Amino acid sequence: MGKVTGFLEIDRQEQKYQPASDRIRHFREFTIPLNDQEVANQAARCMDCGIPFCHGPAGCPVNNQIPDWNDLVYQGDWDIALRNLHSTNNFPEFTGRICPAPCEEACTLNLEDVPVNIKSVEQAIADKGWEEGWITPQPSARKTGKAVAIIGSGPAGMAAAQQLGRAGHTVHVYEREPKAGGLLRYGIPDFKMEKHYIDRRVKQMEGEGVTFHYGVNVGVTVSLDELSERHDAVILCAGAERPRDPGVEGMDLHGCHWAMDYLVQQNRRVGGEPEGAEAPIWAGGKHVVVIGGGDTASDCVGTAFRQGALSVTQLDIRPIPPLKEDKMTVWPYWPTKFRTSSSQAEGAEREFSAATLGLVADEDNVVTGVKCARVDEKRQPIAGTEFILRADLVFAAIGFSGPRLDTYIAQAGDKLELDGRTNVKANTDDYKTTMENVFAAGDVRKGQSLVVWAIREGRQAARAVDEFLTGSSDLPR
Repeated sequence: MGKVTGFLEIDRQEQKYQPASDRIRHFREFTIPLNDQEVANQAARCMDCGIPFCHGPAGCPVNNQIPDWNDLVYQGDWDIALRNLHSTNNFPEFTGRICPAPCEEACTLNLEDVPVNIKSVEQAIADKGWEEGWITPQPSARKTGKAVAIIGSGPAGMAAAQQLGRAGHTVHVYEREPKAGGLLRYGIPDFKMEKHYIDRRVKQMEGEGVTFHYGVNVGVTVSLDELSERHDAVILCAGAERPRDPGVEGMDLHGCHWAMDYLVQQNRRVGGEPEGAEAPIWAGGKHVVVIGGGDTASDCVGTAFRQGALSVTQLDIRPIPPLKEDKMTVWPYWPTKFRTSSSQAEGAEREFSAATLGLVADEDNVVTGVKCARVDEKRQPIAGTEFILRADLVFAAIGFSGPRLDTYIAQAGDKLELDGRTNVKANTDDYKTTMENVFAAGDVRKGQSLVVWAIREGRQAARAVDEFLTGSSDLPR
């Protein structure tokens, strides 16, 4: 553990933010990291619980050994802490920035609302590893002679690729976009995670023998069958990109967009890439309404403010949650409670228990407002509660329904079975699909989820493929 009496003597300290008035003027990260001593103090608060729920099933999908590396940081053994952290998580600098930290909700100290600042410690360990030059390519000393194709370079695909490359397989990653990262790069704004963190991991993986092929749209420029014939195994890690339809008329109006179209375009703009054939979507000088209450909706809010929106209103059909959860009925699991993201804190108006009834347009089919109504406990509109929000720009951000069905899935036909939610069907024992030699991991199999879950599934699928190809595996599960 850390310091025996640390949790009694040291207060929880979180990373601070640049003021909202400053940070909305740029797209860079705006958190102010803790210094080494502050990180060590936070690590010292870890109390060596008899059952550390933080790295169990309730806390951490990749089973980070949190008490162990907290103690190592407190003792000053940062390099050993990094090795421990990498033993369960390939990309801790990603999760340290964008994971919502269910580990902290599961911390025993969270019973008193002062959990260990696990997320900041994790990020600090990874960042120090890069600063000190401890993170370098780890190529395999032997080659198996087996070739694996990975479709998609998001967190699941990158984790699987790194694990299999280190196991000695020849790994080829096929990515539709010009750069690796999937939604890490194109969906998550730079103010939450800058993209040079992805670039240096790609460089590390290339040093380990992984080959990235960009501009390859499987199902369009090359078929899944062709990749399967050219490789000994294929892992589908293409994500869940199909947006969930809010079911309101008017999404075809000028000024109405799917959230991810907006975020991808802005991320391309920040990254210096061509924005694509679509017309520019720009919130500057406009009143913006975001339909949805999740992370993607919040990312739209922060992006709109940085583009100079006059106002941003976020619609959530759910009732306003309690300010504080009942620990005895929820802990150590993730609770539903009122939370304010950094983007929402930049000035967003939030409407709860609000259903979107339709979109209002002018004679030129340009959106001018969103018609809403309050809902009852069954989320049904209440008559007489209708109201209209002014809107020059509307984003639908209510999640994702599953993988795209018009590319490799359409080509595969009946050979590739889908589950009841239209995800690619595969279990978590061997991650095999119904196609021979084809596996699936991450959102394409599980459905929309967290980055940390994608990393877990990529690692586990890599072990399953290694066993499939060689009969056994030393890769961790």
